[in-house]
Amino acid sequence: MARWKNHTTGTDFILLGLFHHIQAPKVLFTFIFLVFLIALVGNTVMIILIWLETQLHTPMYFLLSQLSFIDLLYISTFVPKIAIDFLSGRNTISFIDCWIQMFLFTTLVGAEFFLLAVMAYDRYVAICHPLHYSVLMRPAIYGFMIIGTWLGSLLNAVIHVTYTMNLPYCASKEIHHFFCEIPALLQLVCADTSLYENGLFFSSVVFLLIPISAIMVSYGKILSTVLGLRSNAGMKKALATCSSHMIVVSLFYGAAIMKYFLPKAYHTAEQDEVVSVFYTLLTPMLNPIIYCLRNKEVTGALRKILKM
Repeated sequence: MARWKNHTTGTDFILLGLFHHIQAPKVLFTFIFLVFLIALVGNTVMIILIWLETQLHTPMYFLLSQLSFIDLLYISTFVPKIAIDFLSGRNTISFIDCWIQMFLFTTLVGAEFFLLAVMAYDRYVAICHPLHYSVLMRPAIYGFMIIGTWLGSLLNAVIHVTYTMNLPYCASKEIHHFFCEIPALLQLVCADTSLYENGLFFSSVVFLLIPISAIMVSYGKILSTVLGLRSNAGMKKALATCSSHMIVVSLFYGAAIMKYFLPKAYHTAEQDEVVSVFYTLLTPMLNPIIYCLRNKEVTGALRKILKM
């Protein structure tokens, strides 16, 4: 890998990322670029489809458009930088660019954690309290939940990213990752960060375990309601409505739990990179595909638009 050079200044970080030790970097780059294109097209189409089709002007699809918007920003935070590094042969990132990338990542991942919980609540109200759905999920309420999701994520990102970037860093600026992430940067700090890492763990509990607990409670009540339905058609419709969201939740939360909550003894840095690729690149690509293939209303709206 002679083409990779560390052209760095005193304030630059070096990203020892995806292409550093790989045998076939061109194949990996082509795969990442295709994933990016599919995610870009899929999420953009989903947003436009929900905006154009009046049948999809419901709280559930508004929340889905928010998920597509987050995924669009999410994958755009990483792939352009990966492409620039690969094509230029440089693997450095400036201090301010690292701050921006870490801020965007922390904000978007937090927003998605909470948004998936709001989407589960929406399905719980629709299935368990259908007669009160228009009241419990009126625009003022789900708008307030969306605003709260973004504000909470922004505040969390500002606190953690600002604190992390003001820590004293050692002479080595080599980040063993393909993007700037708080745990990767903490390994370069020349100070005791154990107290801060405890605070970071508490923040992870708030942003990961609380939403997933809310999701599990929502789906537990949904399952109880569905099992009580005497109509097989009603049961199938309820399960079909929730299945797409359950798949998305499993993919995103499963990868996050493996990365942030399993003890370090159970996963290596290389395995962490693979998991990171999954939830930063593959999940934004898979989400619109899952919702499009498993949702008859979205599929029908897409066919309607294409026939126009």
